[in-house]
Amino acid sequence: MKILALDIGTGTQDILLFDSSTTIENCLKMVMPSPTAIAAKRISQATKERRAIALTGTNMGGGPSTGAAATHIQSGLPVYATVEAATTFNDDMNEVKAMGITLVSEDEIKKLKNTIGIELKDLDIEMVSTALESFGVETQWDALAVAVFDHGDSPSGYSDRRFRFDHLRNQVYSGSRNIRSSCYLEEDLPEYMTRMVAVSRSKDLNIPTLFMNTAEAAVLGSLEDKHVASQNTKVVANLGNEHTLAFYLDGETIQGLFEHHTHLLQKDKLEKYIDSLVKGDLDNETIWNDHGHGSIVLDGGPQDYFLSVTGPMRYMLEGSRLNPYFATPHGDMMLAGSFGLIRAWAEKNLSWREEILNSLR
Repeated sequence: MKILALDIGTGTQDILLFDSSTTIENCLKMVMPSPTAIAAKRISQATKERRAIALTGTNMGGGPSTGAAATHIQSGLPVYATVEAATTFNDDMNEVKAMGITLVSEDEIKKLKNTIGIELKDLDIEMVSTALESFGVETQWDALAVAVFDHGDSPSGYSDRRFRFDHLRNQVYSGSRNIRSSCYLEEDLPEYMTRMVAVSRSKDLNIPTLFMNTAEAAVLGSLEDKHVASQNTKVVANLGNEHTLAFYLDGETIQGLFEHHTHLLQKDKLEKYIDSLVKGDLDNETIWNDHGHGSIVLDGGPQDYFLSVTGPMRYMLEGSRLNPYFATPHGDMMLAGSFGLIRAWAEKNLSWREEILNSLR
């Protein structure tokens, strides 16, 4: 069985070619620039050349690409975009226009003169396939697994942060508080998860596909580290470039969680939040008022707990009084999200479960 897993973040896209016929250590992997970083570089090059840009494609991760588009506009250069591509920057087209972006139709964009066309999309199967084929690697897979960070399309007047965390809350309760339940098969994707839906519609592959949010995939992947998995009472945290997500677990049962913006956290604040999460007194409004997404506390627990940390910003907790363990599932921290995606497939397709788990040992 072969599964292509892509954990698509802000800085990198971490790619794993899972093959159950070999050991997990021998499965091929790549850590490459993220799609939004690639788009940002193309936009910045157009800025240097003093050229207008025309954005087509779908909703994708913002961050670097949003910043590059803003710089382009501030440089006095036009940015044209289709509505679908413009949802990368904001779901509200009035906000997109306020940025200085001119909305055009697909037909109109084809008629624009002296512009550089840039396609926005999170998943570029052709690019991945080309890279692999240059090494003589076959590009036929039985399934696909993709992780992106999706806030969801919140209704008018509904905060993106609250909408995102309400989605997390619903996942926790509907999944019986099991950490392994936070994934979707393609046919079960909620329409409001617009970034995942955009990947689904643009993937150009007719194979079974599974989706997760990046932070949850990384947390699930951390449990592939045998030392982490062996701990009963534990906090498993992913410190990403944009967001930090921490789960308090009793075995695999969720006792609580919080999600915050990484750039607003420092070591002492993060330590305090983790301690409060375990004690059971971390109030949702505390995180919200600190401009995070929120917290859920279901049960407080013992004062002694094991802390596992992964993610590109994990160094924030180096030397912490909480004595964190830096998880390295299957010997590779950067592939934690991709390992989580593979593990999620074992939960979603029971006919594949044994074959996947045997390879992950």
